Amino acid sequence: MNFSGLEKTNRRNLEITRSSLFTPHRALRTPQSTSAFTLLEVMIAAGIFFMAIFAILALVTANIRNAHLLQQQPVDPGMLLADLVQTNKLQEGSDSGDFGELFPGYRWDSQITQIESNGLFRVDYVVTKPGGGRNSQTTFSALRFRPESQNQMK
Repeated sequence: MNFSGLEKTNRRNLEITRSSLFTPHRALRTPQSTSAFTLLEVMIAAGIFFMAIFAILALVTANIRNAHLLQQQPVDPGMLLADLVQTNKLQEGSDSGDFGELFPGYRWDSQITQIESNGLFRVDYVVTKPGGGRNSQTTFSALRFRPESQNQMK
């Protein structure tokens, strides 16, 4: 058997392997010319980004505020009349009150007058908003027929 040829081949392979370990590969080298953003470009891009974000945030805030205003129920004087409908007898006079926790700050005044002797009454309600201002009062009038009422016109 001839081992000398095999030994020469092994030695030669070993030398090639050693030389390749100490020689840097092309793939590992960094290129000499790299392109990147400058600090000024990054700062301008960040400024534009934050301006857009704040504009969107302002828009969302305005929409949430408008949605909240839409959810506030206006006071309906009809619910006062609904309370009055439950009684069979009406008496002339005036009354006032508030809506409690349902509509804090709102007040109502009522005036009941008998129109005809047959039991026809006119009921006037005035609902006042807190803070006054334009359209601070809402009025509501209704006619109620209650022949059982004791206050008869003479």
